[in-house]
Amino acid sequence: MSLGQRWLKAAYEGSGWLAPLYPLGDLYRYLMRRREQRYRRGEVPIWQAPVPVIVVGNITLGGTGKSPLVAWLSRWLQKQGYSPGIVTRGYGGKAPHYPLLVTSATDPQHSGDEPLMLAQQTGVPVVADPQRARGAQALIQQGCDIVISDDGLQHLALGRDIELVVVDGARGLGNQRCLPAGPLREAPTRLAGVDAVIVNGTLKSPLEVPSVAMQLEPQRWRYLATGQYSPLQPLPFELPVHALAGIGNPERFFNTLRGLGVRGEMHPLADHHSFDAHTFQFTPPRPIIMTAKDAVKCQAFAPPDSWVLEVEAQLPQAFEDWLRSRLSELTQRGCTHG
Repeated sequence: MSLGQRWLKAAYEGSGWLAPLYPLGDLYRYLMRRREQRYRRGEVPIWQAPVPVIVVGNITLGGTGKSPLVAWLSRWLQKQGYSPGIVTRGYGGKAPHYPLLVTSATDPQHSGDEPLMLAQQTGVPVVADPQRARGAQALIQQGCDIVISDDGLQHLALGRDIELVVVDGARGLGNQRCLPAGPLREAPTRLAGVDAVIVNGTLKSPLEVPSVAMQLEPQRWRYLATGQYSPLQPLPFELPVHALAGIGNPERFFNTLRGLGVRGEMHPLADHHSFDAHTFQFTPPRPIIMTAKDAVKCQAFAPPDSWVLEVEAQLPQAFEDWLRSRLSELTQRGCTHG
């Protein structure tokens, strides 16, 4: 386990050895509050899109399940008659130019793993750009009439109409302290100001705000070499396996595999891990199981017997009804700013 992984584990478990960092956490929290006030007072410009903007983000470090929610939103909005697009920072990628329009054939070294995965999963326009407002403008030029900002909660230069925050039910808000004393990017009170808090999985620690339950449901297996799908049962590979996860919370993925009857060695990796052929040199060799996010980086060099577990978010009908109503209100107001 790397130093970063040990720190994140301690932050979520409330380990006492982080206590010397508490003053730094308080300073970070103060600076984030000052930053938000500057935007609110108009001291720093905010670009307001002429179409609705839905921000999907979190206030914690580590994976919470944002990407599956973004994919779900994209599909749901298309069913409602919208032409959505996704703007994302493109973490882990370095493009020759920005904004970068991401397609299913984009080099993941240019786009980063999550933008490429979302482009492949949704088929909607995806733009990677560290400047979210510029990326959103590119989407509108592509004909999008609604923008989803992936992991954009703290990117206040892009105005937004709906804020959705995802919380990992198993880990919650950890020790509820800001960086570097804890896992929070913003104070817990930030949750009271967003439009909806969505809890991925079963909530083990109560929140002080209402929340919506989201479940990530396994859908099928994908054979990485050919893209061919297989049903969840019976398992299309032999046991035991080597399972890898370079995501924010690998244990959540491993628990899902165990629930499907998969057994073998579980290999947690750092979020956005840089895969190469050496990553898969295990003894003895066994079938490889990975996440969709990791798979986009491994197509060229993963072993032949490699499989991807495809999952999709499931949300309650009440959330769909609420979101439909909110979007109707925005449309009636001429959404909004243009």
